[in-house]
Amino acid sequence: MISLEIPQITNSESELRNKKQILLVEDEDLIRDMLTVALEEEGYEVISANNGRYALNILQNQELNDNGLKPDLIILDLMLPEVNGLDICRLLRYQGDITPIIVISAKGSETDRVLGLEVGADDYLTKPFSMRELVARCRALLRRQQYISVPQTPIQKYRDISLFPEECRVIVREQEVSLSPKEFKLLELFMSYPRRVWSREQLIEQVWGPDFLGDTKTVDVHIRWLREKLELDPSQPKYLITVRGFGYRFG
Repeated sequence: MISLEIPQITNSESELRNKKQILLVEDEDLIRDMLTVALEEEGYEVISANNGRYALNILQNQELNDNGLKPDLIILDLMLPEVNGLDICRLLRYQGDITPIIVISAKGSETDRVLGLEVGADDYLTKPFSMRELVARCRALLRRQQYISVPQTPIQKYRDISLFPEECRVIVREQEVSLSPKEFKLLELFMSYPRRVWSREQLIEQVWGPDFLGDTKTVDVHIRWLREKLELDPSQPKYLITVRGFGYRFG
């Protein structure tokens, strides 16, 4: 059962906090109601959805969003009717939506957590959890988000590859190719530093983050997938080059 111990805040802290909007996507009525009450007590405005399709309607069409603003943060269950949470994460990141996402799920294995983070979640909480911890994680993500600037990022080009950072699109030989979020981040990093040699450990830190728990061989797997999508002959790569004993370089 989720603990509803609410951290106490002073009036001055409450006054200083901007009222942030959270989209809560949870199909269990009791949990959704409990979380809504607790988050509203913390000063957040909560929009709730009980299935994945309705959540996407809110995000894409501003249904029931009277102020017309996008949510500042999403709290997302994974096991949802109609559209599951993993697919919502994938779709939002594919569309270039950088809204912070906290996954809450009863599925707590390492594989489940890694998968949730791989498809685009920023944080992962396993049920049951304390409300104090959830609120702290919400604050941390919102605080981090407010310092993220969104400058106009120029299109990156190399030979017959064009990468559009703000649209999360890649064109290869005049054809659009579909990349996973990690494949896109890898390619963007490589194209930002052509001919620089990256070790597997450096690529893990830059793309997966310092808290990644998996094997560095995941880099080799993603490089192979990228080659299959970019190279005319993946067995004789012209873009993603292996530098034996060191790692990989682009170009």
